[in-house]
Amino acid sequence: MHELGIVFHIMDTIEEVAKEQQLTQVSKITLEVGEVSTVIPAYLEDCWRWARKRSELFKDCELTHETVKAVTYCEDCGKTYETVKYAKICPHCSSENTYLLEGNEVQIKEIEAC
Repeated sequence: MHELGIVFHIMDTIEEVAKEQQLTQVSKITLEVGEVSTVIPAYLEDCWRWARKRSELFKDCELTHETVKAVTYCEDCGKTYETVKYAKICPHCSSENTYLLEGNEVQIKEIEAC
């Protein structure tokens, strides 16, 4: 379960920001999670509920996420398409000369704090 590692990384990153900005409480964190990132949101939320209790900074903090749709680009025809629906084969020209543009990321989008 790599979700716990992601939670610890998020907490470490936000603790650094909190120290720099002299924040005492984080109330909400919004993540962007790519639909092909292999992160399971329910596992991420379970790990978050467990980990946040170990820090005063996060004790009542809510973790939310927004799904980033996976989009693939075809180098042969120059078009984009839905990765989950068509995988590696371009639906426009049947090429396999494609690569993922977005949808694999896990990143902090927003932090609400005081």
